[in-house]
Amino acid sequence: MNKDKTPVVCFGGEDWWYHNRGHIDFQLMKRFAQRDTTLYINSIVMQKPKLSQGKRFWEKVKRKLKSIMTGLKMSDAGFWVYSPFSLPVHHIPGARTLNEWCLRLQIFWVQRKLGIKNPLVWVACPAAAEVAVKMPKEKLVYQRTDVYELYPNVDIDQVKYYDKTLKDHADITVFVNQKLYGEEEDQCKTTCYLDHGVDFDLFSQAEKDSYIPEDIKDIPKPIVGFFGSINGNNTVDVELIEEVADTLKDMSIVLIGKQASDCSKLFARDNVYWLGQKDYPEIPHYGKCFDVAIMPWRQNEWIQGCNPIKLKEYLALGKPIVTTPFTELQYYPDVVYQAKTPQEFSDAIRQGLDEDCPEKIQQRKNRVQPYTWDAKAQHILDQLNQHN
Repeated sequence: MNKDKTPVVCFGGEDWWYHNRGHIDFQLMKRFAQRDTTLYINSIVMQKPKLSQGKRFWEKVKRKLKSIMTGLKMSDAGFWVYSPFSLPVHHIPGARTLNEWCLRLQIFWVQRKLGIKNPLVWVACPAAAEVAVKMPKEKLVYQRTDVYELYPNVDIDQVKYYDKTLKDHADITVFVNQKLYGEEEDQCKTTCYLDHGVDFDLFSQAEKDSYIPEDIKDIPKPIVGFFGSINGNNTVDVELIEEVADTLKDMSIVLIGKQASDCSKLFARDNVYWLGQKDYPEIPHYGKCFDVAIMPWRQNEWIQGCNPIKLKEYLALGKPIVTTPFTELQYYPDVVYQAKTPQEFSDAIRQGLDEDCPEKIQQRKNRVQPYTWDAKAQHILDQLNQHN
């Protein structure tokens, strides 16, 4: 692989137009775009329709249609973005074949328009497997950063088939979770443990800026904060936060991110503040207002197979962190507080507040300073060049 000039086509796991810009595929494509033409394909619809979601379902449809109507457009990160039209029919054999054929035509047209030939193909969304494998390309990379077969409302067997197809054909399968890496390394041709990076300067330098967002400025201190999607069905333990809020009535619980499930009971509490989703550059300015940062994850297979980027972002901010257990924490025992029950979680928050000091703040920042996204992008490029 040419170290300086290789176009990239990435089948992303998110949608650039409305998801958090901190995701690994966004961050790596931003770096790859500095080398050559890079095309980011917004996430292909994989979940089965769920009309029972009512208003939330139609909001998702509207949002996706708006993304598709945006067409091919250059992002402010330096790479091209395109949202193909596709349908959630992966569980229907005949319709699935037609869907893949339609997707293949769209990608061919966009590549031709941009003059992309034989690119590095990067797959973060398993639903792109059939198209990605058949594309003319220089190399194929499979980003195995989440256990998508455990994602709500997907065809488990079909997603497992996509996963196996990608592992069989990928020149390198990239993992960010050591547990998953250890369990699945033998299923792949070649593997690489990349871990996640962090926008270190963006987060670590936020405190030097006097700017404070208006909607958090007057919230009573101390602030116990969380930023990220609030999905009580799969990732965030909303019931735990409710009990913590009831125990810590002298503290403000601030939640920043889109509401992906019904959290009305939580938001009804007097000391809970939901500020909604914010643009990525704004996140550090909210985070710097936290006195303690939290990761109240549900204890399930999805969480054990992931590696939350916000861990490093919280550390770059220098904040005390209280979290429920997950496997990647084994590498950070000196800079996090772990708790399983609501009472333990509440106690750990008070402990984090009491023990915080300039030395600990600097220790947390130093812990993640080497893990920049620039370093991660260079690492994967080095790995690809070793396997020419």
